[in-house]
Amino acid sequence: MKQTSNHNYIVPAIMAVGILLAGFFPGYYYYHSKFNNNTVTVKGLAEREVVSDLAIWKIKFVATGNDLVATKTNIEKQTKAIVEFLKSNGFDDSEIESGQLETHDIMADAYRSEPVNTRFILTKTMFLRSNKVMDVASTFAKTGELISQGVVFDSEYMFPVSYIFTGLNEIKPQMLEQATKNAHEAAIEFAKSSKSHVGKIHKANQGVFSILPRDETNMSDASQQINKKVRVVSTIEYYLN
Repeated sequence: MKQTSNHNYIVPAIMAVGILLAGFFPGYYYYHSKFNNNTVTVKGLAEREVVSDLAIWKIKFVATGNDLVATKTNIEKQTKAIVEFLKSNGFDDSEIESGQLETHDIMADAYRSEPVNTRFILTKTMFLRSNKVMDVASTFAKTGELISQGVVFDSEYMFPVSYIFTGLNEIKPQMLEQATKNAHEAAIEFAKSSKSHVGKIHKANQGVFSILPRDETNMSDASQQINKKVRVVSTIEYYLN
């Protein structure tokens, strides 16, 4: 009889403990879930105007003719004229690179459908790579002088000069600091409206740095403008207390 009596006490006790634990654990995780969600996610923008420090001018020109030797002589004459033109405007051999000469024999094209008036097309590409960005821009504006000397530029390249900013790594730390500061100020404004206080950072994403044209218009391209704008948008999640 005693054994039966003890068993009657043990079973309700186990059930009571089970009910107690069943109520405790959901409440515990609910509490932490609410605490972990007590955050605010904000974005901080930082922008800085910069000036290109490298210019690359891709100079592509052509010569045509029915005599290969004469056409080659023509392309060499154009090459000499371009080199002299660049040197006369303050550039030296270390900034001038002569590219590959390409030869196209139209008669060798098995898919030609029209009569051949000019058999050979010779194309050559040269590069001017210089840190004297403003000098490159002013020299490019004088390419009419080369046309007067018989240089025939390839019309395929509408924007042959690219202006590049290479100092991004130097300004990254300051811009990230500014973006974080702006994000923190946005979090403070949000906290005021919710009667909270901004705590520590929970998560942060520095964002992607973008180099944009300073003057953004339709079809504007950063590589075509000497003056540019660097932008980064950082996403930061703060605890709210």
